[in-house]
Amino acid sequence: MESSEAKMGSSRAEGEFNYSDRQNKEGNYLRFSLGKLASSGSGSHWSYRQIDPILLNHIKGRIQAESDSLYHPSLSPEQRSRKLRDKAIEIVCEEGLLLSAPQLQELVKCLVEEMIGLGPLEPLLEDEKITEIMVNGPHQVFVEKEGRLLLLPLKLKDSQHVYYLIEKIVGPLGLRVDESAPFVDARLPDGSRVNVIIPPLSLKGPIITIRKFSAKPLTMENLVSRGSLSPQVSAFLQKAVEQRLNIVISGGAGSGKTTLLNALSAFIPAGERIITIEDAAELRLQQAHVISLEARPPNLEGKGEVTIRDLLRNALRMRPDRIIIGEVRGGEALDMLQAMNTGHEGSLSTVHANSPLECLYRLETMALMANVGLPSSSISAQIKSSVDLIIHLSRTQRGNRRVMEVSEIEPGGEPSQYLLNRIFSLDNRDEKMGCYYRQGVDDRHLLKIYHKRSAREGNDLGGE
Repeated sequence: MESSEAKMGSSRAEGEFNYSDRQNKEGNYLRFSLGKLASSGSGSHWSYRQIDPILLNHIKGRIQAESDSLYHPSLSPEQRSRKLRDKAIEIVCEEGLLLSAPQLQELVKCLVEEMIGLGPLEPLLEDEKITEIMVNGPHQVFVEKEGRLLLLPLKLKDSQHVYYLIEKIVGPLGLRVDESAPFVDARLPDGSRVNVIIPPLSLKGPIITIRKFSAKPLTMENLVSRGSLSPQVSAFLQKAVEQRLNIVISGGAGSGKTTLLNALSAFIPAGERIITIEDAAELRLQQAHVISLEARPPNLEGKGEVTIRDLLRNALRMRPDRIIIGEVRGGEALDMLQAMNTGHEGSLSTVHANSPLECLYRLETMALMANVGLPSSSISAQIKSSVDLIIHLSRTQRGNRRVMEVSEIEPGGEPSQYLLNRIFSLDNRDEKMGCYYRQGVDDRHLLKIYHKRSAREGNDLGGE
């Protein structure tokens, strides 16, 4: 004989299932509904998965009360997820909740995201088309999807919910965020970069900004197919990397500098020892002999800080064939220039700048921040003799990331003046037609750059 619960379930439309009334410990009755979005009514929040929040919180509460070992430090994330899944199924069976296999799978996935992952942000992290996630307080979430900003109908419960997510991000890294240290940079296990800032500096409540990175790094072929640069420019840059030219990538925030840097690194020969230095590890090189170094912020007592400049000085003692600096932001610019001039050619780095010329002046300014007493003319001379190519990127109005210009630095000129020779540049008028470049010079200028490098090193690198 069919139970009343089964009859009630069979009378519902597919995708919606009402459970029998269950009495909780406080004596209140709960009616759970699966397959509806809890988005109606004032003060409600959008349920990012089709699970009623009451059902979710009820089972979550039982798991927390009955599974002390769930967060044991010896458990791996996979073991923790497995234990959580088993416990959730056990509770569902104990309470006689009638769930189809897809419904149970969705419930378990939601519990794992809430209790182990970042809750409502997990589906956004899984979406490969989303590159940025911006939580502007509890009631506003934006994403960048395919180059465009979108406001989602997603609202977190309250500010405490946002603080809870922040703690789950920074806690495992040994970082903290409070009124004495109201902002921090961190990263997720997959390498995604996270910035957090909270009141009183943020007037809109706690803010989380996540810059995602694809599970599989983009190759130069991917960038060419997306129209970020032309095959001709790609071939030119491949030769430049193989010939150990020093390359600086410039551009604004979110213009694709790190993505291009990662793609260029694939052209480094496999037999070389590569050392990468970053504030937060983002680069994912494919070669076997890669040493990744990461800067460290000060601890709670303000001690233990290790800067990029400290790491760069140490890297010079590690017998590197190539040094890759994720981003130059300060006095380490001087150490990088000196490394380029003392046998560590083929270095790669990025700089925030709005044009190739501004990139050079920014390098000069940052080198002066090292406070070693060198005149600007000496630093300018080092830049001219160290940096071979500047690749400038920009994000267009349509959200496309493009290589706008590839330039070389010409010798000569006044001490405070830089002469740039434009090799490739994007013709903006033809953007609608795709990635069209006009070539400022012919291929003989590539050999000219090689010969300049050869004269500096005292050996022949032209080789063609």
